[in-house]
Amino acid sequence: MGGARIPRAAFPALRSPPRLLYADDVTQDNRPLAVFDLDGTLADTAHRQRFLERKPRDWDAFFAAAPQDPPLARGVELALESTAECEVVYLTGRPERCRKDTEEWLTRQGLPTGRLWMRRNDDRRPARRTKLEILRDLARKREIRMLVDDDELVCDEAERAGFKVVRARWAATSEALKTAQEQEGRT
Repeated sequence: MGGARIPRAAFPALRSPPRLLYADDVTQDNRPLAVFDLDGTLADTAHRQRFLERKPRDWDAFFAAAPQDPPLARGVELALESTAECEVVYLTGRPERCRKDTEEWLTRQGLPTGRLWMRRNDDRRPARRTKLEILRDLARKREIRMLVDDDELVCDEAERAGFKVVRARWAATSEALKTAQEQEGRT
C-alpha cells in the first residue's frame, strides 16, 4: 500500500528523462490511450491528507506538498506495462497552477512521456463530471483502452459511460479527501 520510491535503474529503457506533452500537443501515436489519474493512483498523498482534515481545509498546503509525494509502486508498474500497447496519458483533478510541479514529479518518477490534462484553476465541479467530460472528448478522437483511477465515483461514472476501468485500490485514502473531491471539486 505504501509509496516506496522505485529506483530509476529499474527502468533501463528510459535512457533520458521523458518529455511531457501539453494537452493540445498533437502526437503521431495512434495506439489506444491508457488514462491514468495521479493522486491515489500514481502518487501517494497520505502525507498531505492532513491538510484536508482541518477546518478550513488548507488547499494551498495540500497542493504545495504534492512534489514530495512518494510514488505508488503498483500504479507506476501498470503505467510502464501499459506502454507496450498504449499511449499513456494523465488526467488529474489538480489545478492548472500545479502543472510545473506535476510535470517535474512525473519525470522524477520515470513515468512514461504523456500528455497531461489538468483542471482549470477556477473549476470546482466534481471530478466525476470534469474527468468524464475529458474522457468523452478523447474517445471521439482515439480508443480509450482503460482509465486507472482511485475515485470510486469517477470509476462508476466512467463504467456507466462504457469505459473500461481499473480501480486503483492500492493506496490509503481518507474520508476528508473523498468529501473534498466531491463537494469542493479540488482534486
